[in-house]
Amino acid sequence: MRMMQLDQSEPKTGEVRVKMSAAGICASDHHVMTGDNPTPMPIVLGHEGSGVIEAVGTGVSSVKVGDRCVLSFVPNCGHCRSCRQGLSNICDTNRLTGTRQYDGGFRLHTDEGVEVHQFAKLGVFAESIVVPQQACYPMPDDVPMEVGALIGCSVTTGVGGVINQPGMRAGMTVAVIGAGGVGLNAIQGAKLVNAAKIIAVDIHDHKLEFAYKFGATDVINSKDQDPIAAIQELTDDGVDFAFDTFGHKITTEQAYKATRKG
Repeated sequence: MRMMQLDQSEPKTGEVRVKMSAAGICASDHHVMTGDNPTPMPIVLGHEGSGVIEAVGTGVSSVKVGDRCVLSFVPNCGHCRSCRQGLSNICDTNRLTGTRQYDGGFRLHTDEGVEVHQFAKLGVFAESIVVPQQACYPMPDDVPMEVGALIGCSVTTGVGGVINQPGMRAGMTVAVIGAGGVGLNAIQGAKLVNAAKIIAVDIHDHKLEFAYKFGATDVINSKDQDPIAAIQELTDDGVDFAFDTFGHKITTEQAYKATRKG
């Protein structure tokens, strides 16, 4: 990774330029750096951030110059067949354009004219970015920029993964494996849908203490006890839903085994 001065195009139709105020660092960025997530190069990393709209292209209606915004990574276009069917999570335009903008082009170039990709269509590790208006969500003045930056990834991933889960209803039991950034917000999501029991599982006691603050009713340190047996004892044969927010073979198996039949 290195710092570079890049040329930036003006916003095109439906696009805005955002002066960045804050950015968060996510493991997804690190995975690109280590090669675990093969990505076109060169690329500007960063996909969770906040800033102020400083210029808009034609046809922009959802935000205006001066708006404080939290940025949403891999924003859906809203116009393709999948988006029109309510399946924005598999937006056809995003599938086709990847780390380029919706028209298939680039907004960043080196002095030599080399086209530069923007990670997750954002690339917030920059002074300013040109992105689709769909990536920008106005933020109240009383929300600090550094807080807004975090909302764009771990909060939406964790909360959204729970509240958008088909079949999730009030009174159900939930286990969250991993009490990191995404896990804590999955716990918040479970609390928002009024889960009757929310069980957090991790190997670090300090994270489990945070889990209580985010809404967990019970915590299990899987380093000290068998999490599956503990969950089954707490729930009478398993939870209705288990969320693996760590993404390891062991935690995925734990989530599967912690869920009751049916």
